[in-house]
Amino acid sequence: MENLNVTEFVFLGLWENKEIELLFCFLFLLCYLAVLMGNFIILLTITCSHLIEQPMYYFLCHLSLLDLFYTSTVVPRLIRDLASERKNISYSNCMTQLFTSHLLAGVEIFILVSMAFDRYVAIVKPLHYMVIINRQRCNTLIVAAWGVGFWHSIALLLMVLNLPFCGPNQINHYICDVKPLLKLVCKDIHVVSTLAIVNSGMVVVVVFLVLLASYILILYNLRACSPVARRKALSTCSSHIMVVALFFVPCIYIYILPAGSENKDKEISVFYTVIAPMLNPLIYTLRNVEMKIAMRKLWSKCHIQN
Repeated sequence: MENLNVTEFVFLGLWENKEIELLFCFLFLLCYLAVLMGNFIILLTITCSHLIEQPMYYFLCHLSLLDLFYTSTVVPRLIRDLASERKNISYSNCMTQLFTSHLLAGVEIFILVSMAFDRYVAIVKPLHYMVIINRQRCNTLIVAAWGVGFWHSIALLLMVLNLPFCGPNQINHYICDVKPLLKLVCKDIHVVSTLAIVNSGMVVVVVFLVLLASYILILYNLRACSPVARRKALSTCSSHIMVVALFFVPCIYIYILPAGSENKDKEISVFYTVIAPMLNPLIYTLRNVEMKIAMRKLWSKCHIQN
């Protein structure tokens, strides 16, 4: 590993105007509270009802946990920095944020793949659904998601740890991510930038195409279903597609382009760090009849006990 002269980084943040930063500090605080409340409601509703027995909601429970953890690695520091004059972060904390955010994002991607697989089996092979998507297989898919997420993030971390940061320490972003960090490296980054695109960009594109293909197959096979079953399946799948689009489209835009490209990375990244985790609970509850019924029952049960 090469010697490092940089011991801390300074975020340039989203905006240079302090009044705008204070306004968005308040808005992002509201968004973060909405993420906490929305995902907590989903976790409480699923774990305290019969829905936890269904694979789709079992995966949704894990997705909500990941949204909570992921936003908590990024948004609290963003809120603090927006209210502060100096937006500094130590080298070790920066590397920790890089690893943790990519780990949780990687796991979330493969949980979304598992949810798509669940819906595909439920619609295309309904008679074999309980055999194929049993609890043991669900747990295997979740463990596999954590395994893939870990190897993705550790490979990215080891690549960045071996880079020399001996010059400027101002990150043109609000989080420690691989692309803004590569712009501060004191050597030619062409090879490293290509590896970063392969590690993050191509993985995101391939997974997105796999998800897209699975939902096209699901929609194609819905033709043989009854109108009632078709409406129910469309309601569930449309929710999944909206969540996938909110997460993957910004990621593809950011990670598929080289590190030297002048684009709107930090503005676009707000969509998958703040907006998507905030909207996910709304998408999965407002468009899901079973969730709404379970929430009413839970509310009634709490009201009667009180």
